[in-house]
Amino acid sequence: MKTQACPTTTSAKDFLPKRITLSQLREAAKGCRGCDLYCHATQTVFGRGPANAIVMFIGEQPGDQEDHAGQPFVGPAGRILDQAMQQAGISRDEVYVTNAVKHFKFEEQGKRRIHSKPNPRQIKACRPWLESEIQVVKPRIVVALGATAARSLMGLSFRLTQHQGEFFENTEWAPYLLATVHPSSLLRIPDEASRHRAKAAFVADLKLVARRARRATR
Repeated sequence: MKTQACPTTTSAKDFLPKRITLSQLREAAKGCRGCDLYCHATQTVFGRGPANAIVMFIGEQPGDQEDHAGQPFVGPAGRILDQAMQQAGISRDEVYVTNAVKHFKFEEQGKRRIHSKPNPRQIKACRPWLESEIQVVKPRIVVALGATAARSLMGLSFRLTQHQGEFFENTEWAPYLLATVHPSSLLRIPDEASRHRAKAAFVADLKLVARRARRATR
């Protein structure tokens, strides 16, 4: 990583616009200095999707390809997510997709930039952006992809292994919240049979979301 000093404030709250719309939030987030991650990442990667989306998917943070493209879930994990959505009957164009942390955190290994998990301070500092996105979109269903996103929403004691695929109702974020694995975790499973089972379970979780979303539109 670069070693220059990275001045920060206490959180992204200091950078929120007066008018809370997705376009205003996206523009304001470009200048966020709420934590040190802005100093190393290429750019802020804000959420994408319709402002009236029924379903919001929340991941951990952008990856290397997302950092360069400025779009969430466009790399290998994004392709897994798109495939699973298609199998579950969910249109990517109809959902809002974002991350708990808006800048890419990484470690340099030669010419490669390897994902590094954001720490609690960085997650907390970025939380106002996520809260504002939820406030604007008002999704009926929030899907937390991976443990970091789930704990950001449900608290540090939340265990994804115990609650994967389980709907929580009437949460502070949405009427329904479901936590499942992050699609990137499927890419790291070396055994083909185990990876196939994990992908099937992921698709099954998204089918639950699709059924619930259809009910919400009736």
